[in-house]
Amino acid sequence: MANRILASILCGVLFGIGLVVSDMVNPARVLAFLDFAGDWDPSLAFVMGGALIPSSLAYAIKRYRSRPAFDTEFHVPTSRSIDVRLVFGAGLFGLGWGLVGLCPGPAIASLVTGRWEAVLFAAAMVAGMFAYRIVQSRQNALLRLQ
Repeated sequence: MANRILASILCGVLFGIGLVVSDMVNPARVLAFLDFAGDWDPSLAFVMGGALIPSSLAYAIKRYRSRPAFDTEFHVPTSRSIDVRLVFGAGLFGLGWGLVGLCPGPAIASLVTGRWEAVLFAAAMVAGMFAYRIVQSRQNALLRLQ
């Protein structure tokens, strides 16, 4: 259990460092990537492309292992269905990303900058997660009553 937690922390720190080094914690850079008609900045495309390398390696290694090093099983999504929740969630994510220039990973990494915008975004993100859990638990309770 301790190894799994330590590995998770190290991976998160490495991811955060990568976001800071690539300047993806800068909302202006992300918004410039989304501005195709204006002064387009392709650097985010290179970051996304670079992320394919370790991801591809991880999937290749997974084929040859029965389980990960610090867990009992791999946790890989198996559903391939596109439903209303997926489309709505992706739309909401894209709307927030396009309006603010931050998504959850860079928002958390940008907290180290101490900028009020990052703190506000992270607080709103946490509030949204709690609101979702409350709504979801109420819906589940209503379904059990029926």
